[in-house]
Amino acid sequence: MERHPKSRQVRSFFLCLCVLVPMCESFHYSVPEEKKSGSVVANVLRDLRVEGRELSARRARLASKSAKQYFRLDPHSGNILLQERIDRETLCDEKDPCVLIEEVVLENPWQLHRIEVQIEDVNDNAPKFYKDPLLFEIPEQVPLGTKFILERAQDADKGENAVQNYTLSPNKHFRLDVQTDGDGSKYAELVLEKPLDREVNAQVTLMLTAVDGGIPQRSGTAEILINVLDTNDNFPQFTQSLYEAKLQENSPLGTLVTRVEASDKDFGSYAEITYSFSQVAENILRAFKLNRHTGELTLVAPIDYEEKSKYELSLRATDGGGLSAYCKVTVEVEDENDNAPEVAVTSITSPLPEDSPVQTMVALFSVRDHDSGDNGRTTCTTDPSLPFGLRATENSYYQLVTQRPLDRERVPEYNVTITATDQGSPRLTSLTVISIPISDINDNPPVFERPLYEMQVRENNIPGLLIGSVHASDLDAEQNAKLTYMLLPGKVRDGPVSSYVSINSETGNLYALRSLDYEDIRELRVMVRALDKGSPPLSSQATVCIHVVDENDHAPFILHPLQNSSSPSSDLVPRGAEAGYLVTKVVATDHDSGQNSWLSYQLLKATEPGLFVVGAQNGEVRTTRPVQARDSSKQTLVVAVRDSGHPPQSASAMLRILLVDGFSDPYMKMVDVPRHEEAEEEGRTLTMYLIVCLAAISSIFLLSITVFVAVKIQKHRKLSGALPAVSAFPAGPSSQENGEDSGSLSQAFNYEVCLAGGSLDSEFRFLRPLFPIFSMESPNPQVNSADSQEIPSGAAQSQLMNQLMM
Repeated sequence: MERHPKSRQVRSFFLCLCVLVPMCESFHYSVPEEKKSGSVVANVLRDLRVEGRELSARRARLASKSAKQYFRLDPHSGNILLQERIDRETLCDEKDPCVLIEEVVLENPWQLHRIEVQIEDVNDNAPKFYKDPLLFEIPEQVPLGTKFILERAQDADKGENAVQNYTLSPNKHFRLDVQTDGDGSKYAELVLEKPLDREVNAQVTLMLTAVDGGIPQRSGTAEILINVLDTNDNFPQFTQSLYEAKLQENSPLGTLVTRVEASDKDFGSYAEITYSFSQVAENILRAFKLNRHTGELTLVAPIDYEEKSKYELSLRATDGGGLSAYCKVTVEVEDENDNAPEVAVTSITSPLPEDSPVQTMVALFSVRDHDSGDNGRTTCTTDPSLPFGLRATENSYYQLVTQRPLDRERVPEYNVTITATDQGSPRLTSLTVISIPISDINDNPPVFERPLYEMQVRENNIPGLLIGSVHASDLDAEQNAKLTYMLLPGKVRDGPVSSYVSINSETGNLYALRSLDYEDIRELRVMVRALDKGSPPLSSQATVCIHVVDENDHAPFILHPLQNSSSPSSDLVPRGAEAGYLVTKVVATDHDSGQNSWLSYQLLKATEPGLFVVGAQNGEVRTTRPVQARDSSKQTLVVAVRDSGHPPQSASAMLRILLVDGFSDPYMKMVDVPRHEEAEEEGRTLTMYLIVCLAAISSIFLLSITVFVAVKIQKHRKLSGALPAVSAFPAGPSSQENGEDSGSLSQAFNYEVCLAGGSLDSEFRFLRPLFPIFSMESPNPQVNSADSQEIPSGAAQSQLMNQLMM
């Protein structure tokens, strides 16, 4: 493995050397195509002048110049063998000769010998015509000796194995000439020897054969189809020289009179015959039509026996080459009852008013028939379902009169068909339609689409805003159906409705004249009248209810705590408060309605962010954890109140909270809270006053307890055995729970601290405890007033004093 790069370099060197020096010889071999795999091509031992074992020793091998290896070298015998079967046509196509180049590589010493193997062609492909059959179109009068070059046959083989000759099947019109091209290839020409006649033989079929020169010989065939083209060498001929036909004078238009027919022995366009009139009068051209392709003669205009009883026509048949033949046609007209009655309208009332009374004459007309006798006697009828009838008068006149009341809104126009029938055989009938439009009178009031219209408009709209539209329809026509819309007088609050809403008199569009406020007006009811322009005019009314839709145009307003210019109050929270302790409650309202008034609360800012939480729906401020000693005694909260409108509006409230010791539910109202810098100085001044007050309060509390116990003992002795004992103290836990649920401080421990706006050193007024009153009703009514006592809570007072001293 380590010698491999060096070996490659040496090999490259010797390869280059072999190219330059004459010692690199070239050997030429040949092998036929299509030999099977493993066949021996040649033996290189003699040409290389080496022995068999030397090939193996020198690692002899073949190196191919092409991408695919077609040969291999047997290093023991020196034979060059085929790797696989070779197809010369696939390998080299048109290239000739077909040579494959290989190189014999010998090592120790390096030698390179070029080997050229020529692939010899074998006759393995037959001639082939790529177009089969070969089509020719030759006129029947083409000159003799005319040549027609035929398509060459293709053969993939080369040399003698390629196409060498062409042969033609025996026939009496053509012979075959074989020509040699400049490159040695063969081609054939078809030569006309006998004239063609399309009328005798319209198509000639020949067989062309191409043969190669290989062994064995191969051939290919193609069919030659020759279509003989026609020339105009025959005149048309009619089947009859005279055609006779009879036609009744009442025949309908389009009736087939007769059909002429001519034929031509030619083919194609020369056999296409067209028919036409030849020297006929103008009245014949108006009465008859000749189909130029089929020879059918039809009636296209009415014919009258009284005017002409016989027609003679001359017809011509012409082929595509201009040759013509002629015939005659006679048409005899047979008399019939061919005149239908005719209706002539003399007078008509148009339009006819819809309020015309019964038996009003609408039209006057007469009926006549050009025939005589029974064929000239006529009768007239109309459709009995129509509100009209006929009334006969003198001199064959008829009157069309009304028989029932008319209604234009139901039927605006009548088409009365007058049917006139004669007495001939067969009877002839004529129909005359008289159009009678009905004129309108104003007999229908306008009708609204619905009696009550519900519309909406958003508050704070711009003046002139389109609110909606009302529409009424009138079944009458023209002026009687033209409507005018107007508002009926009415009031909205204390003002006229016309100051709030206007209406377009032509379109019925309603517009707001002013900006509306949902909080002021939530609904407008307007009466609209539609009046037509008939005489007399008719009208109808509809109610329009306009609902003012609320918009979020009011921010929430905080009711508690009040956010005004005065000093905010502070809420007291005992330091022993547990998690969930209700501190206070933010109360807000919104003047909007619906979703716009749905309020939510959120804590925006807090001195201790993790100490308090605000209820999103009720605004309750509660502790999230137990109050700890390290928490600052002064807490400031900012609570945001947001509505649910789009876009939402909000307001904020600032809360001040004092954390105090010794209370369970204190309530203090502070006018002002001194700044931190002044607190230490003021605290020293108040300490002495607080100690004196605490001592006095404690003494009063002990005295009250003593008196209370003595009174209870005395009452117990008097009432023992008569009434069950009644507890004089309310349940402590109940009071505390009530205080927490209500969100306010317990009434059992209320103190009022009145402080001036300035320094507490000089402005201290008083500290007065509010003692709770415990009352118990005696069974003796005379002692009720004497049993009421005010008993202060010494523990509560002590806690308050300690908190204030701190």
